[in-house]
Amino acid sequence: MRTTITLTSVWLRASTDGFAMRLRFVSVILGLVLALATPLATPAFAAIKVIVNDVPITDYDITQRARLITLTQRKSAAAAKREAEQELIDDQAKLSEAERYNISISQTQVDNAFNNIARNVKMSPAQLNKALRGGGVKPETLKRRLKAQLAWNRLLQRRFSGSIEVDESDIIAALQKKDEADRRKSIEYDLKRVIVVVPKNSSGGFKSKRKQESNQIRSAFNGCDESGSVLGKYSEVVVQTIGRRLETELPESMRDEINALEPGKLTKPSTTPVGYEMIAICGKREIASDIAVRTQLESELQVEAQKNQSRRYLLEVRRRATIIYR
Repeated sequence: MRTTITLTSVWLRASTDGFAMRLRFVSVILGLVLALATPLATPAFAAIKVIVNDVPITDYDITQRARLITLTQRKSAAAAKREAEQELIDDQAKLSEAERYNISISQTQVDNAFNNIARNVKMSPAQLNKALRGGGVKPETLKRRLKAQLAWNRLLQRRFSGSIEVDESDIIAALQKKDEADRRKSIEYDLKRVIVVVPKNSSGGFKSKRKQESNQIRSAFNGCDESGSVLGKYSEVVVQTIGRRLETELPESMRDEINALEPGKLTKPSTTPVGYEMIAICGKREIASDIAVRTQLESELQVEAQKNQSRRYLLEVRRRATIIYR
């Protein structure tokens, strides 16, 4: 028996995870900025080391990518240089293959990806630019890597937009490796949505007032069954039933907050197009089921299958590429 899982969300998640996994600046970049500070002047002559599909890769390109790898992965200079050359070959092979399918990435898309990385590491784009330059890396070096990643992810979506089949036997084998207690328990929540409505084009003062009221509701809220006495004090407050949801079905951005709350409590107000939204935990219970851990394992197997598919495709692309070492 096979479980078929669609790929659309996987490619998007893989793209995001790829940036997060390969560009981890938070723990390393600030500590290395001064230690690796070097001039950034481009040499008047850069020797060509590799040609991939008629596109040259110079020793300067390799040095820049190696510095980026050192900043993000804490590898030795020698190891980073070896990896940099192979990365640049892969990147050019990916771009050539994307071009073959008429896929192009605009500068705006690259800049947006760069800005997202800055936001993820609590920097402005200008601060990230400065940090990279302080570490001897031109921002364009990171942007070239991002362009190749964006093109490759779009190509994967186009080429493999069907589905990945996960064998039932693989899921069962993964389940058997889990502790018995983990296999037998799932957390189920009973949830409602509380919306403090804010009409479009409301003034800043009105929005501030409604945000304050949302926090007051949250402080006074003492359970879904008793919510009428609290919510009745405020105008235009809407309650919508979400129903029962397993922990694994919760939005990842809210899962930790909901897990930390006891029944009868509200999450912090979040801004939505219709106003300020809070989630009420009306009930929480353990159920005898392995569905939660099973869902998680299916997702992990799906992601791993996608990575393997990407690796196989890249090997095929490299075999077809013209690669000349100088």
